[in-house]
Amino acid sequence: MALNDVSAGDILELNSDRTSNPLSRKLNKLLEARLDTDKETLDALKDLSTFFTENSIQNRRNLRSEIEKRSLKVNEEFLDSFRELKEGLDSLYEDVSAMNDCCNDMMNRLKVTKLQTHDLINETTKLQAESQKIQMKQEVAQAFLDTFHLTSEEVKVLRGSREGVLDENFFKALAKVKKIHNNCKVLLRISQQTAGIEIMESMALQQEAAYERLYRWTQNECRLLNVDSPELNPLLSKAMESLQDRPVLFKYSLDEYANARRAAVVRSFIDALTRGGSGGTPRPIEMHSHDPLRYIGDMLAWLHQATASEKEILEAVLKKCSGKELDNEIQLALSHITEGLCRPLKVRVEQVIVSEQGAVILFKLGSVLKFYLHTIKQVINTEAALLTTLEEMYLLSQKMFYNSLTCHCSRVLEKIEMPPADLGPPEALKQSLGLLCEVLSCQDACLVSVDDRQKDVPQILATVIEPLLQMCHVSASKLASADMATYLANCIYLIHSTLMLFEYTDQHLEMLQAQIDAHLDTLVSEQASTVVGQLGLGALYTSLQDFQPKHGPLSSLPGCDALAIQAAVKKLDSFLAAPDSLTIPQSILLLSASLRQTLRKRSMELLCKAYSQIYEAVNLPSNNYLEPKLLLSRTPEQVKTLLL
Repeated sequence: MALNDVSAGDILELNSDRTSNPLSRKLNKLLEARLDTDKETLDALKDLSTFFTENSIQNRRNLRSEIEKRSLKVNEEFLDSFRELKEGLDSLYEDVSAMNDCCNDMMNRLKVTKLQTHDLINETTKLQAESQKIQMKQEVAQAFLDTFHLTSEEVKVLRGSREGVLDENFFKALAKVKKIHNNCKVLLRISQQTAGIEIMESMALQQEAAYERLYRWTQNECRLLNVDSPELNPLLSKAMESLQDRPVLFKYSLDEYANARRAAVVRSFIDALTRGGSGGTPRPIEMHSHDPLRYIGDMLAWLHQATASEKEILEAVLKKCSGKELDNEIQLALSHITEGLCRPLKVRVEQVIVSEQGAVILFKLGSVLKFYLHTIKQVINTEAALLTTLEEMYLLSQKMFYNSLTCHCSRVLEKIEMPPADLGPPEALKQSLGLLCEVLSCQDACLVSVDDRQKDVPQILATVIEPLLQMCHVSASKLASADMATYLANCIYLIHSTLMLFEYTDQHLEMLQAQIDAHLDTLVSEQASTVVGQLGLGALYTSLQDFQPKHGPLSSLPGCDALAIQAAVKKLDSFLAAPDSLTIPQSILLLSASLRQTLRKRSMELLCKAYSQIYEAVNLPSNNYLEPKLLLSRTPEQVKTLLL
């Protein structure tokens, strides 16, 4: 009975008998089963749905036979597939068997062939070993040749022609020759002395020929540098570097270079003097010969620029060279190059210096020469002829400068003027001091170092000041004492005021100040004597200076009695009311207000000192003055207050 034909009543009936009826248990199991979790049942039902499309009695009855047919069909298909696989495997087996038979046949043949070619293989192995040995020997021989021999191309490059052009290959070949020559020393230390000596002799010959060619080429290149703006061959520095191994050839080449550059520099200097630059710019230096300072300055500036340029060119030529003596060789070459400039420079500078009579221009020229001498020494630091020439020109300018100052002072001493009525400085002194100011002022405008100023200023002052002081003293020799002191004080004050404007004059300022003070002492003494005499205190003060108590009381001496003192006191009162009434004429003629003030102050101090001594003497009981307080009513402090 099919599952779908079971009714609910039948199920209930079956449930009641499920424990005793197997069919009931089976149905219950089917009903209780959860198909959603039973994968096999689901797969079976899914496959069943593919051919069981209609649920009919006929289909249900034929279901088993249908399933069995499908199972049989599947087995037949599997059998057909397996038959094809078997046939393929049988074919593969036959092929493998055939291959095995072929391989066995080949192995047999190889064994037979190996037995037949064994001797040939041994002979071939021996030949290969010998070939490797021969190849190794060939490599060693080739390495030896590369290390100790030159190729035909390298020999051709080295020898060439004497006037032939050099290139980089020549220097490479020359470097190889030097290396081979040095490597031969290794052969001489081992058992290859004969080969080492032969190779060394061969390389020595090659070197000599190469250096001879290199020397000729270097000489020709150096000769081509005798132009204003030379273009250096890049190989020239390498050539000079290589020639350092031959010091004699190197020196000759350097001399050839120096000669060529010397001719070019001299020609350029002459052109700069007479023709100027290309196109007329800059103008010829000799067009400014009327202006000595610019003329010499332009020549020295050109000289400095040319010297620096020559050093740069020479350093570029020798940039690959080295050695302890290289700097000295550079300096010697520069000295030789610039030596040709000495004569044209010296002739022109001497002509200007000798013909120039102005001390100021000569001093400026000396400063310019000294500056460029120190500047060029930084480029050429040996005893070069150019430096010697510049130093000679500087010394000549200094000599002419001091000669000019000396001549000026000599002319002043030859024509000594009488002092003017106002006792002021003479015109010759003013002119000389103006010249001195102009000279000393040049130091600020000129490029003069501090050390040079410290040396030059005292020497210049010694050359000028002493003759001027001598002139002033000779001029004042016929004047009275006070007039002489006033005149000399004015002259020295003017000199002192002039020197105060400049540095490094301290020593002369101290000397001049001492002389001013000495002449001022004379005027102070004259002023004080005049005031004391005008007040009638002269006799009293003089007697007081020589007074001795053993001679008796002071009041008994002539001019020291009470009446004389009373008369002097009246004059003193009038003087205290107008202290400037008794000033000497010379004090008014002093140029310096400070000197006039100092003169008045010091003379009044002397007067106060004299009054103080007189006051003490009058108030001394032993001098027998009656009522001294009435006689001299003013105390020294009161007088000092009124006068000072």
